[in-house]
Amino acid sequence: MKSLWLDTAPVIPTDPFDPEASYDTVVVGAGLTGLTTAALLARSGQRLALLEARTVGAVTTGNTTAKVSLLQGTQLSSITSHHNAETARQYVEANRQGQSWLLRFCDENGIGYEVRDAYTYATTEQGLKSLRKEHEAAQAAGLDVEFTAETELPFATTGALRLRDQAQIQPMTVLAGLAKDYRAHGGRLIEGVRVTGARHEEGAVIKVATSQGEVTARHLVLATGIPILDRGGYFAVLKPERSYAVALPVTGEVPQGMYLSVDSPTRSLRTAEADGISYLLAGGNGHTVGRKKYTQELVDDLVDWTVENFAVGSAASYAWSAQDYSPARSLPYVGQLPVMGSNIYVATGYNKWGMTNAVAASLALSAEILGGENPWARELYKPRVAPLDAASTLRDNAEVGLSMLTGWAAGLANSTDTAPPEGQGVVSRENGKPVGTCTVAGETSRVSAVCPHLKGVLNWNDAEQSWDCPLHGSRFTAKGTLLEGPAVKNLDPA
Repeated sequence: MKSLWLDTAPVIPTDPFDPEASYDTVVVGAGLTGLTTAALLARSGQRLALLEARTVGAVTTGNTTAKVSLLQGTQLSSITSHHNAETARQYVEANRQGQSWLLRFCDENGIGYEVRDAYTYATTEQGLKSLRKEHEAAQAAGLDVEFTAETELPFATTGALRLRDQAQIQPMTVLAGLAKDYRAHGGRLIEGVRVTGARHEEGAVIKVATSQGEVTARHLVLATGIPILDRGGYFAVLKPERSYAVALPVTGEVPQGMYLSVDSPTRSLRTAEADGISYLLAGGNGHTVGRKKYTQELVDDLVDWTVENFAVGSAASYAWSAQDYSPARSLPYVGQLPVMGSNIYVATGYNKWGMTNAVAASLALSAEILGGENPWARELYKPRVAPLDAASTLRDNAEVGLSMLTGWAAGLANSTDTAPPEGQGVVSRENGKPVGTCTVAGETSRVSAVCPHLKGVLNWNDAEQSWDCPLHGSRFTAKGTLLEGPAVKNLDPA
């Protein structure tokens, strides 16, 4: 699976890794958060290294639906239910600042984007109730959202919210522009180097351990989706979710707005142009990472729904998936690590709305590192991790515990001496330990089926042909190479 964005991405130049080098700030992760933060700090004259374990945009940013919108499903009513209307207003202001900065950057650097109206719609009476709550929360938060019965959708709806003049982007083009700006100010952009740990030494120096040696820094920014250092406890208050997207060539009239349903299964829509071809992008069918047995069925269902309802080709030109992290109380976690984290900063928990939240977080982090201040950031990003006694946190961690127990029980109860069919993987017992066996492109691979993060038993993802952890969302290739998540090392060989 490969996204439309990654397949049509411009070439992004990078720099060699210099072990034992010293920097003012090391940023980890070359997605939108990492590159925006790095660009802002480099403009101030800091000496920076941005370290990416894979390639620029390889994880969430290169696989997003890339809607730069302040209308975000039912996000504001969710925030209001956990906090209050003032917090929702601060969240809107943060996202407005993030949106404004990003689009201004695009304007200044000749990066194209499309202005579109954003819609959140319902198809059931229960969904309509959710819309009314979101409308009320949006108005209280100062967002000019209108309730409407009119949409471009070819099927019946019970209502919709509309926010005019939002935007949609090609995220890899934006990353390329940010990378150019960052490197023009002396920043070093380094791919293929995985950060595996960090420790403090005397004189406020941070030793950053990587797969290719150590570097030192005064500040460390973890822009890795979910923080890779466990000392902040974020893995316990974030729920990793995987959702899918497909792009089908347009054959007639299709909706031009950006759409998102409030009813399940989630449906997201937007258009895109690439290499002279018009596409309709459909997304949805999300689930907790590692807890869906046959993920390819979700991709197929998304294609079928799109073909049934819209004037598109009968097969997807692209299909892909992205990973997002839902915070326990609906707000992102942005700022310094709360436990033994002096000068170590994180940004996570965007709840699937990273295009605006990522830039807002970058503005807040860069200001904090440089000694500045954003009024909205001071209140919105108070140093905190969500309380572990929050109802959603207790529920999510109970599910994690159950997944741990059932994974080990199932993994130790099965055994097999035969290779699975093409594209499939199974977990079996060998010498009392779970072993993952899969067949991809005619080659059978065997790896330890135990996640190196917190020892969860992995499950096979047949859509992406990967081993996924149902505990905290770490993912690995068929041969055990780490893809993403809080883990920092590959799977052991079987």
